[in-house]
Amino acid sequence: MAKAAKSAGETTGAAAETIETAVKTGTEALKVGFEKAVKNYDQMVGYGKETVEACVKSASVAGKGAETLHNEMYSYSKQSVEDSITAAKALFGTKSIQEAFELQSGFAKSVFEAYVGEMTKLSEIFVSTSKEALEPIQGRVQAWVDVVQKARAA
Repeated sequence: MAKAAKSAGETTGAAAETIETAVKTGTEALKVGFEKAVKNYDQMVGYGKETVEACVKSASVAGKGAETLHNEMYSYSKQSVEDSITAAKALFGTKSIQEAFELQSGFAKSVFEAYVGEMTKLSEIFVSTSKEALEPIQGRVQAWVDVVQKARAA
């Protein structure tokens, strides 16, 4: 009987040791997993914050560009109306049809040249604004790939 009690005690001790080892291993695995999760969460939060900042910066640049376009179109329109009024007054003051025709032809040519120049200017403003507005956002895709790869590697 003493032998059986001793054997039962050894079995109980071995089982307790096995359970203790399993608990320690499980606790360590849980701790490592939690630390990885927190680290990945911090990376995701950091990515989100940087993305919001990039979007705000992009929107700010786009707003300034839209304002510049608006001001340029307003100035052109105002000048165009003033030039038309001046040309109409000059046209009414002509003495002959030949003089009126030459005056109108010159005005049409100058209006067309001004229009082409203005469209070129507006296109340049639009292109530069687009480039500047997209610049902060362009790096965010690669940053997302980096965040995902770091999370997978961890």
